[in-house]
Amino acid sequence: MAESSGDSVCLDVETIYLGGKEHIVRTGSGSVSVIVYGDPDKPALVTYPDLALNHMSCFQGLFFCPEAAALLLHNFCVYHISPPGHELGAAAICDVDPVPSVNDLVDQILEVLNYFRLGTVMCMGVMAGGYILTLFAMKYRERVLGLILVSPLCKAPSWTEWLCNKVMSNMLYYYGMCGLLKECLLYRYFSKEVRGSAEVPESDIVQACRRLLDERQSTNVLRFLQAIDRRPDITDGLKTLKCRTLIFVGDSSPFHSDALHMIAKLDKRFSALVEVQACGSMVTEEQPQAMLTSMEYFLMGFGLYRPSQFSGSPRSPLSPTCIAPELLSPESMGLKLKPIKTRLSSQR
Repeated sequence: MAESSGDSVCLDVETIYLGGKEHIVRTGSGSVSVIVYGDPDKPALVTYPDLALNHMSCFQGLFFCPEAAALLLHNFCVYHISPPGHELGAAAICDVDPVPSVNDLVDQILEVLNYFRLGTVMCMGVMAGGYILTLFAMKYRERVLGLILVSPLCKAPSWTEWLCNKVMSNMLYYYGMCGLLKECLLYRYFSKEVRGSAEVPESDIVQACRRLLDERQSTNVLRFLQAIDRRPDITDGLKTLKCRTLIFVGDSSPFHSDALHMIAKLDKRFSALVEVQACGSMVTEEQPQAMLTSMEYFLMGFGLYRPSQFSGSPRSPLSPTCIAPELLSPESMGLKLKPIKTRLSSQR
């Protein structure tokens, strides 16, 4: 299909993305929802969201960004895994079921991969989801091709996070998804610029996220929060992780220091850090366009890039019309990035 306008590209992307199929996979730690988009013969991209989020509230901005969606949906079959009970329309999980550990959640991912008969996969995780997928890559190295992490966690909770988690746990237990709890979560996800103030209204993405949070079952969110709150420090394991890793973090993210700590421990030959200015933790929603350039170079290192029918935008560095080196800089494409700290040019 020829590209006739920006609107038609957006429509095509949305048509593809909204045509996903849900699978309920029964695992040893309970059932898990997986939304699958694309051709199963293509390489697999597995995603995992943060606390109280699912694929719609955590990755929709990225996949509705036409250029990023064209890159990902054209080159991958996407498997969006939701934490237990976080999928759209989920019922409350029975209180008698044991709260899973982070290792249980990691083993669920392995069972999902085996269910779909997937071999090695690319992984994309946000915050707590980044922790889960990193732990998965450490535990099952032969199943992970590469990691794309957004504001990932890697250490045990700091005192500040521990206190915040306890406050949220109490609110979830006694009051459910109340207004104050949602404000705590929105602070976790977004920068002050988009959350708004007395003078500036909150942005559309924050309003949309607030509505989607209303749909979450508080019991299910509490269970995932308890699992994440009990997570161990995985810093030592990072030193032995050899899969290529690309990390994005907003400079206003509460987990900014975690991302810096993580990149310092990873092998510099196989890892890169992109710090996005004026952005919170959820870069996938707040500034998805800032992820495009680095993801394209990252995927080129795997030989995964193939031209897409949507890749006609002059902002895409892989477009045939963009071959001049000076056009490949973040500044020339309107991205508000700090210098990219990268060793992606070093090939395995």
